Amino acid sequence: MQQNNVSRRMRWLVAAAAATLVFSGAGVAGAQPPPAANSDPVAAACGQAPTLRSGTHTIQSSGKSRQFILSVPDNYDPNRRYRLIFGFHWWGGTAQQVAGGGSDGAIYAHYGLKALSNNSAIFVAPQGLNNAWANSGGEDVRFFDDMISRIEGDLCVDPAQRFSLGFSYGGAMSISLACSRPTMLRAIAAIASPGEISGCSGGTAPVAYMGIHGISDNIGSGRGQRDRWVRNNGCTPQNAPEPARGSNTHITTHYSGCRTGYPVVWAPFDGGHQQGPVDGCAGCESGARSWVKNEVWKFFTGDTPPTPTTFRLRGEASGRCLDVNGAGTANGTQMITWDCHTNANQQFTQNGQALQVMGKCLDAPNNAGSGARVQIWDCHGGTNQSWNVTSNGTITSVQTGLCLSSGGTANGAAVTVATCSGGANQRWAKA
Repeated sequence: MQQNNVSRRMRWLVAAAAATLVFSGAGVAGAQPPPAANSDPVAAACGQAPTLRSGTHTIQSSGKSRQFILSVPDNYDPNRRYRLIFGFHWWGGTAQQVAGGGSDGAIYAHYGLKALSNNSAIFVAPQGLNNAWANSGGEDVRFFDDMISRIEGDLCVDPAQRFSLGFSYGGAMSISLACSRPTMLRAIAAIASPGEISGCSGGTAPVAYMGIHGISDNIGSGRGQRDRWVRNNGCTPQNAPEPARGSNTHITTHYSGCRTGYPVVWAPFDGGHQQGPVDGCAGCESGARSWVKNEVWKFFTGDTPPTPTTFRLRGEASGRCLDVNGAGTANGTQMITWDCHTNANQQFTQNGQALQVMGKCLDAPNNAGSGARVQIWDCHGGTNQSWNVTSNGTITSVQTGLCLSSGGTANGAAVTVATCSGGANQRWAKA
């Protein structure tokens, strides 16, 4: 994930936004009421062939050309009403980074929710003006209105299942929408929002709210933003627990007493200004490995993402298992075979055609030739990280067609991609 020095820049932005509020006497969002809705706003779009496709779209909003990236389910059914999930980028970020998952790749597309959705949602990654969400005069709120009109005029959406989330400035924009468009959103999740810097026009109606915030990231601001929704949603105030410094973990609190349908969830973590904190790993930032995406998906949908089934890959020739050398976690750590055990550096999961271990993906160097060493690398969805696990035991690279091969039978034997020969050193079994 790329945050473009967000922590330093956000400190300046919060100060600037505060000054704007002081000198103008009003918030930066002067949003107008939402446009009148039809009695069934999706009736016209449901049942008809869509014209919108996944990709970048441009619309006119407040007299300006605005863009968003749309991700439509692969098996889109015009007779099914889909969730609609907006993911707003951080300051200096882009819609492409949200839609593509940044340096984490496809596994973190749309803040990791797309991979969890099982084609049950339509995702939107809007692009902010100047890579930000200043929402001057409410123009970003109107952009939200105009995106909904365009999307729901063509695709079958459940209007009771709209959601918004974002990191940093994107979290602040999601809060702004909850304030000014409370009846248009089922729930929001604000990850490390620095404050209500996109404005909060209205801000008294209930909206289901999840706040995720690092205890070393102006946690007082995070608590204050949370408490607005504790009040609005009629929840019982409490001193929610927070993890200790150095604990490298998070604590999730579900507030009690909230109005039916308007929960508040608070998830502080031991860390700073981050969108992908990793439990048990001080300062680590990885959307692929983070608990955040699973917690947000569960909050939005009530669905608990299934726990991936782990397995080892045992070589037929050696009887030993595919192993991350030295249990390393750095990009480029090479693979070997070693006596099979139950430690994390031999525990794989399969996500589509990606084989994941230690929070990273099994990776062959791009366009590798026969004999190139296999390694681990941050997941990015490329074909050099895609593998065909076949019924005859071979594991072949989607990019090159070369086979995963062990260079010997002893502990520490190098693992490469090599021309497929059908030998026992190229056959692997899940164990």
